Amino acid sequence: MSAPDNLKNLLGLRPSSDILSNQIALLSSLVSTSDAAVPEVKSYPDAVYFNYFKLGLSLLFVPVNGYKPKTGLTKTDLSEDKLVLDNIDVYNNPVVTEKNSSKREFSSYPVSPLSITLPIDENNSSPTIFGVLPETTGREFVERLGEPDRKGGGQGPSSGSIGIWCEWSSHGVMVEFGGNEARGPQAWELGKDAVWKVISIFAPKLVN
Repeated sequence: MSAPDNLKNLLGLRPSSDILSNQIALLSSLVSTSDAAVPEVKSYPDAVYFNYFKLGLSLLFVPVNGYKPKTGLTKTDLSEDKLVLDNIDVYNNPVVTEKNSSKREFSSYPVSPLSITLPIDENNSSPTIFGVLPETTGREFVERLGEPDRKGGGQGPSSGSIGIWCEWSSHGVMVEFGGNEARGPQAWELGKDAVWKVISIFAPKLVN
């Protein structure tokens, strides 16, 4: 059993999937906390989150087949055969982090580099791998993934604005950036040097 080279391969799995369970167990073996494999569950009628704070990982499952989970269910109360993995959030701790004592913090994902598979295009006859390091910046994401299909954030005063984010819909990747460079009126000028904070992985979308 090895660490997942491509987290996209986990999309579509049920929470009880042996493949997914084995990967969580492997990641947990890389950290020192004994309960790292036990998620904090947040359930809603249209979404269920499994938050692994010590693993820097959040899994979003969506209900299928008409299932509508009640708010506030525990893991044992869920009908796991009616949930499929729709989105994966991987967390990083840049040098400068936004502290909020009332909010539980995610640790950094314990596998580095994080591998993102880039699809075949006119310049590549086979998929290539983008190895994302903890210090990978906005400039490097654009160099490897091209200009984003969607982007936002970075507005308002640096002390209270949302960090800039970029989405490469056709790759199934969205990146939120952290640190002072990612916030405030000059965020898009300085954001090239901002380090990633969260990478969201989902099924690629068609871009019009």
